[in-house]
Amino acid sequence: MINFTPLARKHFIDRLHTQLRYKDYADSIQQGELVKLIERAALTTIGRKYNFSRVRTYKQFASTVPLYRYEDLRPMIMRMVNGEKDVLWPGRTFHFAQSSGTSDGKSKYIPITTAALRKNHYQGASDVVSHYLNLNPDSRLFAGKGFILGGSFANELNLKPGTHVGDLSATLINNINPVVNLFRVPSKRVALMEDWSEKLPALVDASINENITNLSGVPSWFLTVLKEVLKRKGASCIHEVWPNLEVFFHGGIAFAPYREQYEKICDMSKMHFLDTYNASEGFFAVQSDWETTAMLLLLDVGVFYEFIPIEDIDSSTPEVYPIWEIEAGKTYELVITACNGLWRYRIGDTVTIEQTHPVKIKIAGRTKSFINAFGEELMVHNADDAITAASAATGAEVLNYTAAPVYAGDNTHGRHEWLIEFSTKPADPAAFMRALDERLQQVNSDYAAKRSGNIFLDAPTLVIAEEGLFDRWLGSTGKLGGQRKIPRLSNNRDTIDDMLTFNH
Repeated sequence: MINFTPLARKHFIDRLHTQLRYKDYADSIQQGELVKLIERAALTTIGRKYNFSRVRTYKQFASTVPLYRYEDLRPMIMRMVNGEKDVLWPGRTFHFAQSSGTSDGKSKYIPITTAALRKNHYQGASDVVSHYLNLNPDSRLFAGKGFILGGSFANELNLKPGTHVGDLSATLINNINPVVNLFRVPSKRVALMEDWSEKLPALVDASINENITNLSGVPSWFLTVLKEVLKRKGASCIHEVWPNLEVFFHGGIAFAPYREQYEKICDMSKMHFLDTYNASEGFFAVQSDWETTAMLLLLDVGVFYEFIPIEDIDSSTPEVYPIWEIEAGKTYELVITACNGLWRYRIGDTVTIEQTHPVKIKIAGRTKSFINAFGEELMVHNADDAITAASAATGAEVLNYTAAPVYAGDNTHGRHEWLIEFSTKPADPAAFMRALDERLQQVNSDYAAKRSGNIFLDAPTLVIAEEGLFDRWLGSTGKLGGQRKIPRLSNNRDTIDDMLTFNH
């Protein structure tokens, strides 16, 4: 294949000249984005509600529009799902990213407007390439093809004609510029397949004999695919299959737990890893320096950012700061106003400000207890529901529990490990865990997708806690008594490993 990288380089590098303004003009860039968003939405339902036609400054905006969580916006978003126009954003929205994580329903639906696709998601993806080409002047990225791994659309009933609900990646692939298809695999048909037992071998077939130069996707999903490619080829290093592979653009979940496994199967003299902050709610940041994984916050991609200090996130009236008032070294909950129709929306992520000129961030975590080590977005209300169902099914009584991920090994997939203290133990612990697993799949669509066919996530395992284990652990932390709090879910193993030392 002809190396088109020199031709493409100028286009991508020119974009970085625009981003040089981030360093000294973050305030004016962001205020400009806010004004454009307000003007576009002035005649929508929410625009009329808050009289956007008279709002011109950040101070007016912040004093007029309240902070929103998904539960607050859900009624208006469902009107959009049902085909109503001009609700949170002008016109009709045809695409919605489906994910779990709310307390008022199995799924949440994040609008993906035409403006969000063009100005945010695709621009963000382009910015990733720009920064990579800048960091690797010898790149031959466009001398081969990119292997882009995505999800699928959901089989939702009663949707209006033309409305699609599913993974964000499915919408991005389905609407991608046809020119890009010349430089990517697999085909759209394979990329959007829903059944992973059929999709996995199809992905291997589509990629194994191609000249792959770059990968894009979620680390946990891609690791499974790459291991299958290696197995098919009888190889131990992915560069034996794709000698020109040079970069993995990753996002969605933390890469750190997977880095060692990727390094085992890659020739690290050829390979690069570039971090991105790409969520259903928007494309927000990209790594722009090999010396640090801190990511450059994208300021002109149809998103206006606000920040709530971490110590204030549980307040009913939290302090909220625009980008020109944040401080380096501090951690904040991220709030966005964006061209997808989310207004002062608390997405649930916390970020640490690594520097302010330009603003670079690291994702600090979520604002609530959860497990999202494999893209499953398991929330506490899901876990409580499943514990209740499993107890009822087996006659058990649970006194306390906590759960955490166990990361994939060379020959195993990831899984969840549950440490449970029973007041009445189940006669068949395996039956208890089967019931828990089945209920989690019923109440959490993301968990169900990852458990499908045991391709990405193995069945959860149980450790039965000794009587009094949780009290002993709480006592060791100084939290036994009035401040009694059990961390139900954790995205790392720090808590559960500490507890297991008390389980003699």
